[in-house]
Order: sequence, then C-alpha cells, then structure tokens
Amino acid sequence: MTGDENGGPAPAGPLEPWPDTVRWQPISRDLIWVELVRLAVLLGVVLFGLAVAWALTGVRAFGFALALAVLAGAWRAVTIVRAVRAWGYAERPDDLLVRHGLLVRRLSIVPYSRMQFVDVSAGPLERAFDLATVQLHTAAAASDARVPGLRPAEASRLRDRLTALGEDRAEGL
Repeated sequence: MTGDENGGPAPAGPLEPWPDTVRWQPISRDLIWVELVRLAVLLGVVLFGLAVAWALTGVRAFGFALALAVLAGAWRAVTIVRAVRAWGYAERPDDLLVRHGLLVRRLSIVPYSRMQFVDVSAGPLERAFDLATVQLHTAAAASDARVPGLRPAEASRLRDRLTALGEDRAEGL
C-alpha cells in the first residue's frame, strides 16, 4: 500500500527512516577517493603478505586467499561508492539529522539542546582531498553522530551553526 485511506502519501514507517519532507544535504563525492585510497593501502599490504607467503611456502591455499582478497577488494570498492552516496545530513529547527548505510540504514537525530560540543577533524588523507569531518558529541556516547566528507568551509559553518543553536537551546533548560 503506497498511500493512506484518503489517497495521500503514506507516512514513513519505522523501516523507512529517510523522511521525504526533509531537504537532505549530500556530502562531497571526493570522500569516495579517500575511502578507495584507504582500501588500496590495506589491500596492498594484505596482497603483498599473501603473495610472499605463497612464494615462500608454495601452499596453494595462499593463492586462493590471494584471489579471494582481490575479489573482496573489488566488491568493497563498489560498495564504497554506494555507501558514500548514502550519506546525508539535514538541519531542522530543533535538531540535526544524519543518515547513512545501505544494508543497515541508520538515521541519527541529534537535538541541538543535547549537544555538548562539536568537533571538526581532518586526517592527512582527508586534508589531501580538502575534506573534513564534523563530529557531534552528546552526553550519551552512543548518540554521537558524525558527518564526514565536508569541505572545510562547510564544516566550519556547520560547527559554528550547531554550536550557536546548542547554546541557544540549552539556555532554556
């Protein structure tokens, strides 16, 4: 059933976490390259180790493991592209929404009044691609949310806005 009894659109259920009424902001597609470089480095180390073990021992199991690692790396490369495209965030009047995930879709809703501080970070690889991550910290560690793949100017704008909104909302408590 795609609509309610009046013919209008059906409200999103608990298994449809992405509200259609929200204007989602995408993250930078350059995060795909950051994740692919990370995968390449990890895969390179694993493949090198398996190749050396196979060459030294001659055990065919290392050859099969090598082939399996290449297939797993190719599969992960495809999923990285789709996973980065699944990330999004939306600023609403009272909270920030962060969505991500393909198989397990996750929607985090962080009320501005519950934020303790907002952190912006960028590792060496992120800086090489001119990206940053905004991390929101709340009193409950499990409710922390992060928005990766933002340009530094957008990350700073979001940090400043969230901090200001958090301070405004916390004054009423």
